[in-house]
Amino acid sequence: MPSTAVSGTVTGGAAVRDRITLTGITATGFHGVFPEERRDGQPFIVDLVLFTDLGPAAATDDLTLTAHYGEVAEQVVQVITGEPLNLIEALAGRIADAVLAGFSVLTAVQVTVHKPKAPITVAFGDVAVTLHRERA
Repeated sequence: MPSTAVSGTVTGGAAVRDRITLTGITATGFHGVFPEERRDGQPFIVDLVLFTDLGPAAATDDLTLTAHYGEVAEQVVQVITGEPLNLIEALAGRIADAVLAGFSVLTAVQVTVHKPKAPITVAFGDVAVTLHRERA
């Protein structure tokens, strides 16, 4: 069994620092606490860092030994466009749970959800939340 590690935790002798990064996954969602957000929708942008041991896939050139990032992106879009939530914190958590459940090769995931059109009354560039979840 290959060694695995998450966030510096070492198992089997070496820390896993391998990752796959997807940025800018964009879809319209209907998340927010205000009625107009749920009625009109707005863009949500998601960045992911997927943590896994890429050694087996690199050595064998076998897609089944890694996370298919196209399928990961599709899953993220399904969550963004799915059931509305009040908070982007909850959206990030739902995305993390879905990705970890859908791709058993992953040891952890970092999810950043951007809400660039949030209803904020002052000028701003972006609002985002980031969370890190490890496989239980």
